Amino acid sequence: MEAARKIETLVDSLRDLSPTRVRFSSFDEHVSENDGQRSSWITLHPSALDMFDKIMSDAEGKRIIMFLDYDGTLSLITEDHDNAYITDEMREVVKEVALNFKTAIISGRSTDKVQSFVKLTGIYYAGSHGMDIKGPTNIDQSDQEAMFQPANDYLPMIDEVVNILREKTRSIPGATVEHNKFCLTVHFRQVDEKGWPPLAEQVKSVLTDYPKLRLTEGKKVLELRPSIKWDKGKALEFLLNSFGIAESKDVLPVYIGDDRTDEDAFKVLRERGQGLGIVVSESPKETNASYSLQDPSQVKEFLKRLVKWKKQTLGEESDE
Repeated sequence: MEAARKIETLVDSLRDLSPTRVRFSSFDEHVSENDGQRSSWITLHPSALDMFDKIMSDAEGKRIIMFLDYDGTLSLITEDHDNAYITDEMREVVKEVALNFKTAIISGRSTDKVQSFVKLTGIYYAGSHGMDIKGPTNIDQSDQEAMFQPANDYLPMIDEVVNILREKTRSIPGATVEHNKFCLTVHFRQVDEKGWPPLAEQVKSVLTDYPKLRLTEGKKVLELRPSIKWDKGKALEFLLNSFGIAESKDVLPVYIGDDRTDEDAFKVLRERGQGLGIVVSESPKETNASYSLQDPSQVKEFLKRLVKWKKQTLGEESDE
């Protein structure tokens, strides 16, 4: 009974993270209540586009460091996770951002997979939720070198569990397992909601034989990752230290992300009292971010305005 209750709790959590239907008897009632909730939420987490001038005013005299999530931030969430390609226009915008600001992409994907999607050099990539951090070498910006991999000892276990996980989920239509080097991601975006409980049960059962792994949840994903104290927030702190600016008061880290895992980075920035978290979400949700954007198209617009602001600032400085 206890095991069944835990699975039920897990599935309820997945529904909250990955809603598939409106749970209101009246559509009008839903729209009215939803509008009210969003209005209150926006008051707490205003649009980064609407507040752009204020954000740039706060950034005056400071060095902006950009941290970006990938899925749902730079690319749209897709039914097939292998097709979550960044658009050519977004790639050009990110390229411009990286030319004007030190930039890192922190993702749950493997570093190699994110790099294959983004196809840009001169950027720091932190895959597997920050457990695989690589950056451009000092000699050649087009080359990448490993900077930190805190879960290296877990690689044999991860390679072993991926086959077990694929076998356990094979009977559930639509479920797929993605090997993200230091973590394993079970995608259920194409799984009927009736299949969520048995899928959750199968994934959770792996922990019995592999207690050194832990289970986390995200948007239409379940993940198994090493039980170490490391997340996107720790990766952000590591990179700031690597840049030699962790203690600098003249730095403004900006992190943009859409998923629960990005909250660790938002929390770090809030606790530091230095930096801005921007959550990407079309609907209200609990977050440690200061500002919000609705979708990748708004992220692109924000980044374009950021580059324009930087170039104008440099132009003004050269005129003086």
